[in-house]
Order: sequence, then C-alpha cells, then structure tokens
Amino acid sequence: NWAKGHYTEGAELIDSVLDVVRKEAENSDCLQGFQVCHSLGGGTGSGMGTLLISKIREEYPDRMMMTFSVFPSPKVSDTVVEPYNATLSVHQLVEDADECMVLDNEALYDICFRTLKLSNPTFGDLNHLISATMSGVTCCLRFPGQLNSDLRKLAVNLIPFPRLHFFMVGF
Repeated sequence: NWAKGHYTEGAELIDSVLDVVRKEAENSDCLQGFQVCHSLGGGTGSGMGTLLISKIREEYPDRMMMTFSVFPSPKVSDTVVEPYNATLSVHQLVEDADECMVLDNEALYDICFRTLKLSNPTFGDLNHLISATMSGVTCCLRFPGQLNSDLRKLAVNLIPFPRLHFFMVGF
C-alpha cells in the first residue's frame, strides 16, 4: 500500500534509486526536467513513486517534473486500497509535480475492448497504449517546432494556475 511504499520499503530503496537518477542527470547535456510514469493504485507506484518525485524535487528544485499517472478504476480493481493509494498520491502530485498527465485505467481497458477488439487485454496491450500517449504528448519536445519546444514552455502554455496542472489526455 501507499504507506509501505512511501515510508518503509520505499524509504529503504530510495537512495539507490536517486543515485541512478543523479548519474543520468549528470550525463545529460541540458537537463530540462524529469518524466515519471507510475500507477497510483499499488504501493510501489503510488507510495514510492511520490516519494521519488518529492526527493527529485528537493534535489532539483528548478527543473520541471512531469508525471504520467495511471489512476485506478473500480471496474478493474486489484485491491480494495487502490482508492486510498490514489487519494494519498494526488496530494503529493499537487505539491511536487509541475505537469500531471492523467491516464484512466478504465478508459485504457475500454479502448482495448471497443476499439482494438481485444477480448482479454494484457498489461503489454495497456502499456502500448500508454507509450503511444506518452509519445504523442512529448513529440513537441523531440521534434523541432515553434510551439511548446521544451517542458517549461509546455507548462506555461497549458497551466493557468500552478495547482491546476492535471491534464486528461485524449486517446
């Protein structure tokens, strides 16, 4: 659950994860910010994911933090504590993230059933949809253009008020 991921098991692992993040940041030529993809239903994505985001925010306060957060759904639920994990995570995301792209688990399954005609979608199918969404959202960062050419410009053009930074992506 969220508490184990944020305070106990996640706290034991966070230093080694931050070392990897530091090494990647040091190898970067021009670090704009960070993109974190995580689920808010389980303990690792919600608890340790938000712990990682807050620790990165402490170490790199001037860099942008963008998340792709998969929200749980009551129709496709694994555990009874998923709503609690998501609720506790949202507070952390409001405080520590600059841009949150909201991905709805139920909508992902619905696309697999109705549009892709998959009778039993796998995690690979869902991950493929998520990666296609991430690719679409970030294409302005990867290809030359005038509008939204970096994470900060994307945030400036999309966010009217600092705490209103949750976006529902279209599929």
